[in-house]
Amino acid sequence: MDFYNDIKLIVLHIGIAFAIYIMPILSSFYLISIFGYFFLKIIKSSGKQKTLEVLFSCAYVSGFEVFMRMTGGSILYEASKYMVIFFCMMGVISTHISQKSFIYVFYILLLIPSVFFVGFNQGEDIVIRKAIAFNLSGPVCLGVVAIFCYKKSIAYSDLQKILYYIALPIISTTTYLFLYRASVREVVYSTSSNFATSGGFGPNQVSTILGLGMFVFTVRFFSKAPYKLYKVINILLLFIMSFRAIITFSRGGVFVSIFIIVAFIFFYFKKSNKKNKKRINYLLALFLIIGTLVWISSSIETKGFIDKRYSNEDALGREKKDVSTGRRELLSLELNAFLEHPIFGIGVGKSKGYRYEKTGIEAASHNEMSRILSEHGLFGLLAFVILFITPLFFRMKNKSNIFFYSFFLFWFLTINHSSMRIAAPAFIYGLCLLNVIYEKPPIHRKRVISKR
Repeated sequence: MDFYNDIKLIVLHIGIAFAIYIMPILSSFYLISIFGYFFLKIIKSSGKQKTLEVLFSCAYVSGFEVFMRMTGGSILYEASKYMVIFFCMMGVISTHISQKSFIYVFYILLLIPSVFFVGFNQGEDIVIRKAIAFNLSGPVCLGVVAIFCYKKSIAYSDLQKILYYIALPIISTTTYLFLYRASVREVVYSTSSNFATSGGFGPNQVSTILGLGMFVFTVRFFSKAPYKLYKVINILLLFIMSFRAIITFSRGGVFVSIFIIVAFIFFYFKKSNKKNKKRINYLLALFLIIGTLVWISSSIETKGFIDKRYSNEDALGREKKDVSTGRRELLSLELNAFLEHPIFGIGVGKSKGYRYEKTGIEAASHNEMSRILSEHGLFGLLAFVILFITPLFFRMKNKSNIFFYSFFLFWFLTINHSSMRIAAPAFIYGLCLLNVIYEKPPIHRKRVISKR
């Protein structure tokens, strides 16, 4: 993408946030428009371009999902996952698929047995169809994305473009958050996750997607830029997204972002030549200054509550006993369910009901690892082993993807604090499996004119 086109797209997505804030009904229209636009782009493309169009489409939808839910535009709550599955299936049908990707077909088949047990295990108050759709849409989405992406070859510049497609709707999300609540001082009165600072939506999901946006603009910050203004815009977007992510008071997305950013910087530095390493050192110093300013701004705006939140203290400054905010107990219960039903598990979507039966507390799972064990039993254990080791074996033979560990960590850490509530971890997992090709700069040789 050229510089001026980038500016147009940024302005467009800021404008989209304003339009939907003024007229919320436009959110549903925007969802339909996105589907139609990318569907036609995929249909009209051919060859390698079709592969790219599928990836661009899924990237944009993954970045758009939280904004869509936040603004009430989701016709179906899992619409984004269905769209990602649909676009990838279009790619699977019309492009070459690696035979080795069928390990992920086996992974999807492993999720089926517990579906047959859900009817026996569900309570009368639970709609079986919804329980299956809600709990399996994420894992199936991941499987389909992985089948499509496995060993697909793309240029490094196209991978950068895919990341930018993810970030564009996150710009809309960030803009909307400011429109929804520009100043947050009057709504911050505790150290709990804050819906008011998260656009009235789930802080965990908002923090996760903003954290992904932080990563994308960190990558763009460290990448070489043709114009100084280009660098300034990336810094500004990075600063704003980081600020809004922190003040959601949901730590998961921010911590994950820090981990994947560190992984990126480490491998980017390692892969660079001596001249570029000097440039990275300079940028790293500037990056740390920006991070410090973001934190100071967040602390001032939240009247110091954010400092207590990250120090695991309550509003009065007393240390909280459980740093996991209840997740440890949820994990323990789901592991107990696995031990009670080790073969087929307790059935898809039953974890929430099981928890209520045991504790009288109705709470959704935050951990995809323990959930897949409790609901799918040994089949789930095997399914997760496939998910975990397949990218690592792929990496042993193919070290071309500089973002591999950032992508892998985003998937693994996100499903451990936010399960698979959104499509982003499923899509980012698929990006681990790409073969990245680095374009060599053209060599310009001086023409030698012989003298006679």
